[in-house]
Amino acid sequence: MPDHDVSPLRVSHILLTWELSTRIREWGRAQGLGISMRGRIASHVVDAFFAANPDALAAADRIELVRATVREPGDGRATPDDYAWQDDLQALGVIYTLTFVEHPDEREVLRRFGVAPKDIGPLTDEDVDERLQANDGQCDLVMALGLGGWTFAVEKYGWQGARPEVLRELSRDGAQAVAVSRHDYAHNRLVYAADGQVLTCFDPAFPSRREGAAPGHLDGHLRELGIDPTAGDQIDNYMPAALALASRISGVTLTLAHLQKPLLGGRITTPPPG
Repeated sequence: MPDHDVSPLRVSHILLTWELSTRIREWGRAQGLGISMRGRIASHVVDAFFAANPDALAAADRIELVRATVREPGDGRATPDDYAWQDDLQALGVIYTLTFVEHPDEREVLRRFGVAPKDIGPLTDEDVDERLQANDGQCDLVMALGLGGWTFAVEKYGWQGARPEVLRELSRDGAQAVAVSRHDYAHNRLVYAADGQVLTCFDPAFPSRREGAAPGHLDGHLRELGIDPTAGDQIDNYMPAALALASRISGVTLTLAHLQKPLLGGRITTPPPG
């Protein structure tokens, strides 16, 4: 049954079918744009393709999505617009996990991730790139940044923070932890845990498909973002919305500037057992 307390903002988008996506990729490669043959196609490439191929634009099917938005901004809490920067692939890439942990000690959060205390030290983007090259494109590094009584754990090309066993460890002793994981070649996830228990998890693009011990635990936050948790709507700006939701839980907002400096971190060697 629709939630009458929510009036979703509905937007229409072109439906990128497999055939249409393949055509766009082939066109982009012919134009020398260096486009990958898998993963999400950058919006500027799609726009350029349709500008050059108006016939394809006229023939394309459309789909209706819901755009997450705060109807009454200005209360100081995060909005999806605050996380528009995550779409810049130079910021975090097409695979990342940001975990918001209710704990002020960066070293303790890293230890709970499975980083040995002796391995903790400053890490830069160059360190991450070197590890990727040395580890066949997989990254087992996690970095941490303390803000307002919470700690952000940053994994570029990693997803340990979204694992239930890790979240149970991060949230034990009455704490909270929420992980937002983007993976353009697999699955995106938002997972929330409190006091050592995973309460809810879902794909941010389809938040009505919730799982966990208390699937509806974050429904109030979804409503605040203009999302009806009882509907089967697909969300347009799902990753910025998921990060805004995590920020509303924690009360602190991560900015691009926070990531543009060395952060304390280390290699995960002993993650919590499954």
